[in-house]
Amino acid sequence: MKYSVDKQDRYTVFQLEEENLNSVVAPDLKSEIVILHNEGVNNLIFDLSKVKYVDSSGLSAILTADRLWKSNGSFVLTGIDQVAVKKLFEISRLDSVLSMAPTKQEAVEFVFMEELQRELEAEGDGDEEE
Repeated sequence: MKYSVDKQDRYTVFQLEEENLNSVVAPDLKSEIVILHNEGVNNLIFDLSKVKYVDSSGLSAILTADRLWKSNGSFVLTGIDQVAVKKLFEISRLDSVLSMAPTKQEAVEFVFMEELQRELEAEGDGDEEE
């Protein structure tokens, strides 16, 4: 499986360098996702700009990542440019469940906004205890 990882201070961009996100790639992808999560990556931006086809195994890997980051960070999909991939997310209704941004820059901004919101909520929770 070919991919690149760009670690920044507040987020990590994982770009899949494969045309197919299928049953051949998905197991390795899940392993890499778990490793990133265990390394303490708080916010993951998953770039699908090179992907032209996704099957159910690929969707499962994406949902695994979403589940891992739901509790303490952000998981954002970006680069969904291929019509077939867009349609799959629409048909499966995952476009209404997953966080998606049209561009990598918008995904970064989304991550920053979610992080700010989590910080404000944490401060609000702290105020109530006093």
